[in-house]
Order: sequence, then C-alpha cells, then structure tokens
Amino acid sequence: MQNKKLASLSVCTRCRQAAFSGPDNQRPGYRLAKTLHSQFSGSAAAGLGMSFRGVRCMSQCKRPCVVALSGPSKYTLVFGDLHPQTDAEAILELAEKYATTTNGFVERADRPEALRAGILGRIPPLNLDGDPIDPDFTILPAIDKDIL
Repeated sequence: MQNKKLASLSVCTRCRQAAFSGPDNQRPGYRLAKTLHSQFSGSAAAGLGMSFRGVRCMSQCKRPCVVALSGPSKYTLVFGDLHPQTDAEAILELAEKYATTTNGFVERADRPEALRAGILGRIPPLNLDGDPIDPDFTILPAIDKDIL
C-alpha cells in the first residue's frame, strides 16, 4: 500500500535542445536523470520518504531540462531550464525542502539559486480551498469533498 504522505521528484529523461541530434542516452534530460538517480538514494529527500522517477516526456520541450515535485495535498512545482551537469545538487536540496513542507509551497527566496528562476508551474492540489483558488471561477461537482 502506498504511503499517501510521500512526495515524488520526477525528471524528464527525453529533454533536449531542438538542435540536439545525438542518441537518447546523450540527451541532456537523460544525463540529468542519470546523475540524480545515482545521487538520490543517499539524499536527504530519499531519507524523508520521497520517491524518484524518470518520465519519458514531460511536454516542456522548449524549456529543457525539466523536473517536477509533487505529492498528495501538495502544490506541484515544475521547473525548466536546468543544466544536467551543474544543477543536480540544487534539485536535491529543493526536493528535501519540498518533502518537509505540509503543502509543497517553497518560497522563491528559500529555493536554491539555480531554482529561483525557471519555474514553469505551481499547480495547487485538488483538495485546496481558499487562497489562491478564486471562488468566483470555481465550479465543483456535487461529490463528497473527502474523496479529494
């Protein structure tokens, strides 16, 4: 049974610049995923119960390399423009901070320098009520809110 408190670090393994024409295992996304994969087990984020997964495409092709942090009842954070050789440590540092939050929100000033820019999305969890959800533009079906 999956622990619903766990968060996950996802890394696009297919990310590349448009001009890149090399083999898949030389793509920048593959190289970033390989570096993170090799360091993840010993990271503080892994020690906090976070999981790691490679994703074959995260559809952010104009902003390679891409990672996302997600978890139940947490904001999903998506970052792009990451460098496969220099940003792995910063990504793992942010993953640790993310894992310790209750809602997944990590202020810009609290992120490592490499992740203060390049944020592609901050998606609220489905069960979030209140700010930043705008009730004037929210339509919910008549279901039990405990399902979310």
